Amino acid sequence: MPLITCIEDLRLLARRRVPRMFYDYVDSGSWTESTYRANERDLATICFRQRVAVNIENRSIRSTMIGEDVVMPVALAHTGLCGMQHADGEILAARAAEAFGIPFCLSTMSICSIEDMAANTTKPFWFQLYVMRNRSFVERLIGRAKQAQCSALVVMLDLPLASQRHKVLRNGLAVPPRLTIANLIDMAMKPKWCLEMLRTRRRSFANLVGHVDGVDDMTSLLAWIEQQFDPRLSWDDIAWIRRLWDKKLILKGIMDAEDRRAVDAGADAIVVSNHGGRQLDGAPSSIRVLPTIAKAVKSQTEVWFDGGIRSGQDVLRAIGLGAKGTMIGRAFLYGLGAMGETGVRLCLEIIAKELSVTMGLCGAVDINAVNSSVLIASPLIPEMTDGADIVSRARSGA
Repeated sequence: MPLITCIEDLRLLARRRVPRMFYDYVDSGSWTESTYRANERDLATICFRQRVAVNIENRSIRSTMIGEDVVMPVALAHTGLCGMQHADGEILAARAAEAFGIPFCLSTMSICSIEDMAANTTKPFWFQLYVMRNRSFVERLIGRAKQAQCSALVVMLDLPLASQRHKVLRNGLAVPPRLTIANLIDMAMKPKWCLEMLRTRRRSFANLVGHVDGVDDMTSLLAWIEQQFDPRLSWDDIAWIRRLWDKKLILKGIMDAEDRRAVDAGADAIVVSNHGGRQLDGAPSSIRVLPTIAKAVKSQTEVWFDGGIRSGQDVLRAIGLGAKGTMIGRAFLYGLGAMGETGVRLCLEIIAKELSVTMGLCGAVDINAVNSSVLIASPLIPEMTDGADIVSRARSGA
């Protein structure tokens, strides 16, 4: 077993152990991938303010997200095809999150179904919803999430139509996957992955297959999915969902302060996110727009951050610039692909340790009191020159 010291070590191990078509599905962005790369690059340029001779012995990174206690302000984001990074991937990741003490969110496009997840976990999880043209199916999905006792619904706002991801096309990752000679050879070189996938029954989009009229296999699913992206998505649809869902509602994909209408739509939290650079290529990194949005929203709802987090330091950067919580996707998927449940747990341990140590070296002892004073002003984010005023909102009520 190689020595794992950081998320990058997990990424390199996952690249060796996961078939290329599924690894590239995770490690890719749309078109030129400029926004995908900017998410990581821009976070890395934000410098910390080192402080000394401060008593940092009793540091705490514990917090809350939408009223739920969390060991650190991080949740595992909804990711499609999670169960193809490792057999039973969603369940393994959820169990790791449970044991660690943070939330897990299941994707509509998961390999494991809502019901299967509920049967194999002990704590309420969150469910992510795509708003499809078939509104009756959307309503049934919401009902299934209620039945499974999901504690929050995460609604995606940034996928009214799908952008193109070149790596996915080149690898033939369609529904069902195109098993070219190159793909078969690549899979044959990952025997452990193949053996684990043969042992599991979870190998299709279980939230969809068997739950939609006329969709009973992967081939018929493809035709249905291509018709379901809905460019008509509007705030009226969000109001409709708010009426159907009486628990916590999270709206994800906010990248402009003018879209603070999400607050008026009844969101208990909004997520500043560009879909991991997988939708609008050429959009700014998530961290560039976070301070402006946090300032516009103030204390009216919780503001979370998603996009490019590869360390506990990145989590602290986001908290310092106005986020109440964060979501990670690729980071935990690298751990899952590398080592299964153990890899996800290791990913969380790495992030928690990096977060705690960096916070202490910045002279901070409570993650809930962190503001932009732990950072050095940067031309990348001029809004942070407003100092702590950016984040002088009520973290507790939000």
